[in-house]
Amino acid sequence: MCGIVAYIGEKQAYPILLEGLKRLEYRGYDSAGISVINSSLQTVKKKGKVSELESVAILSDLHGNIGIGHTRWATHGKPDDLNAHPHLSGDGSLSLVHNGIIENYATIKQALIDRGHTFKSETDTEVLIHLIEEYKKTDALSLEHALTKALTKVVGAYAIVVIDKNNPNELIAARKSSPLVLGIGDNEFFIASDASPIIQYTKKVVYLNDEEIVIAKNDGTFTIKNIHNEIQEPDIKELDLKIDQLEKGGYDHFMLKEIFEQPTTIAESMRGRLNANEGWVSLGGFDQFQNRIHHAKRIIFVACGTSWHSALIAEYLIEDLARIPVEVEYASEFRYRNPILSEDDLVIAISQSGETADTLAALEIAKERGALLYGIVNVVGSSIARITDCGSYIHAGPEIGVASTKAFTSQLVVLVLMALKLGNKRGTISDAKFRELLYGLESVPAKVQEILAQSDKIKYIAQEIKDRQNALYLGRGINFPVALEGALKLKEISYIHAEGYPAAEMKHGPIALIDENMPVFVIATNASAHEKIASNIQEVKARKGLVIAIVSEGDTTISKIADYTFEIPYIEEQLTPLLSVIPLQLLSYYISVMRGCNVDQPRNLAKSVTVE
Repeated sequence: MCGIVAYIGEKQAYPILLEGLKRLEYRGYDSAGISVINSSLQTVKKKGKVSELESVAILSDLHGNIGIGHTRWATHGKPDDLNAHPHLSGDGSLSLVHNGIIENYATIKQALIDRGHTFKSETDTEVLIHLIEEYKKTDALSLEHALTKALTKVVGAYAIVVIDKNNPNELIAARKSSPLVLGIGDNEFFIASDASPIIQYTKKVVYLNDEEIVIAKNDGTFTIKNIHNEIQEPDIKELDLKIDQLEKGGYDHFMLKEIFEQPTTIAESMRGRLNANEGWVSLGGFDQFQNRIHHAKRIIFVACGTSWHSALIAEYLIEDLARIPVEVEYASEFRYRNPILSEDDLVIAISQSGETADTLAALEIAKERGALLYGIVNVVGSSIARITDCGSYIHAGPEIGVASTKAFTSQLVVLVLMALKLGNKRGTISDAKFRELLYGLESVPAKVQEILAQSDKIKYIAQEIKDRQNALYLGRGINFPVALEGALKLKEISYIHAEGYPAAEMKHGPIALIDENMPVFVIATNASAHEKIASNIQEVKARKGLVIAIVSEGDTTISKIADYTFEIPYIEEQLTPLLSVIPLQLLSYYISVMRGCNVDQPRNLAKSVTVE
C-alpha cells in the first residue's frame, strides 16, 4: 500500500526522495515524510499529499547524501502528522520507513513499554524501530544484526529501510511479502517500492526476495543476505521502462491517459502472440507447461477487484471454448476456507501489480497442495511472477491511476488467447471459429479507437446523470462481469453507490429500488440474449427508471426504448467485453471530474493492496 524510496550516494538525497514520493503517491496519499542525515538526523513529515510535505520541508535543513522517504496509506492509526512515516527510535538516532503490517506489534509494544520505551504514534511501524533499538543497545549489536534479530521476532509483512545518524555511510533494507527494488547507479543506490522512482537514474535493478536484506554503502558496494546471514547472489536485471510512461503526456489525469492508451496497450498485449492468417496462438509461459495445462481437470482463478472481474469473463470464455470446468475465487476469501486442490488443478492468479497480498496468500496455499501455478501480471519481477510456475505478462505499461482501466483490457486479451489456445488444442472449437475469433481479436485496437473518438457522447450522458446518488448496472452472460466492472469504476472514483447485477436477477430484489431517480446502465450487446435484454429494459422503463444502454452498431430495437444509447462497433460476442467496458470507463471518468473528485487518487484507496 505505502510507497518507499531511499537514496545513498554522492548526490543530494532530498530532491531524489521528493520526486520519488511523487512517483509513488498512487500507492498511498494519507501522509508523507522524509528523513535525511547531515550533521544530525533531520525528519519532516506531514498529513496529506506529498505537496503538503514539500510546502513544510522548505523550512528544514534537508541537505545530505543519504535519506529515506515514505508516502502512506493508513492501516494502524489515523492519518496525521504523528502517525506519518518515517518513525524514529527512542533516542532519535534511527529512522525507519515501512510498508506492510506487523501483526504481533501489540505484544511486542507492551514488552518494550515494560522496558521503558515510550511511543508517540499509534502505528505498528514505530514498534519495529524501537525493537531494533532495543537489540542494538542491550545486545551491543550493529544496526544490521539488530535489524536481523528484530525481523525474526515479528509476524507479518514488511518492506523497510533504516538509517542511523551515527553511521551515515550505509542504509539497510529488507522485505517479506511486500515489494522492494534496489537500483544500482554509479557509486549510488536507490531503494523503492517499485521501479518508478529509479528509472530516471538507472536501469539496473535487483528485485529483493522474501526475507532478504540489502546493505548499501556510499563507497559503491552492496551486499544482499538472507535473514539467516547467508550471502545471496544478486540477480541484476535491466528495466524495460521509459520515463515518459510515468508522465501524464498532456492529459488532465493519468486515468484519462490510460483509457486513451488502450488501442496501443491492447495491441502490445497481443503482439507476437497470435496470427490470424496463419492460424496460431502463442503464450510463452503457457507453452512451457502445455501438456499439464491441457490436461488440467479444473482451472481455478484467484484475484481481487478489477482482476476478479476479468477472471469472471475468463470463466465464460474457457468453459465455452475449451470445455474445462472453471471456478473463480476471491483471493481474499480463498485462504479462509479449506479449498479442495490437487496436482490436476491449474490455479491462475491475476493481479496488475503482481503484489496483491491476498492473491499471494492464495497462491501459497495452492503451491502447498501441488497445483500448477500460473500468473497473469503487469509488473515484471513482481512477487506473483516469481512465485508461480509459469505465466504471461500483459504488457500494459505502468498504470498510475488507482482505478484500473488499461490493465483490465490487457488482462482480457491474454485470457482470450488462453481460451482460444486451449480450445484449439483440445479440439473443442472448430478451425473456422478459431480463425474468426483471432481475426476479431486483431480488430480490437482499431475498434477501441473508434469508441474513444466518440467520447463527447459519453461526456454528454455523464452531464445528465452526474448528480444521481445511486446507479444499477445490468448485463447478461459474458457481459455480466462488465456490469460489475462498470459499477466498480463509478464507485471508486465518483463515490456514487453503484451495483452490478445479472439482468435477469433484477426482478429478484433490485427492481424495488428503481424509480425516476435511478439510472440503469444496460450492456445490451449480446446477440444471443437480445430479446431478453430488451424485456429487462421495458421492466425498468415501466418503473420510470432512466436507461443508458450500450448497444452494437446498427441496433434499432433498444435505441427506441432506452433514454440514451451508445453504439460500439460490431464484434463477435465472446469479444464484446473488450469494447463494451470502454464507454463505462469514460463515463465514470467524466462523472468523477464533473463532481470535483480526485480521479487519480480516490479517497481511501491505493493502487496496490499489499496488506491483508
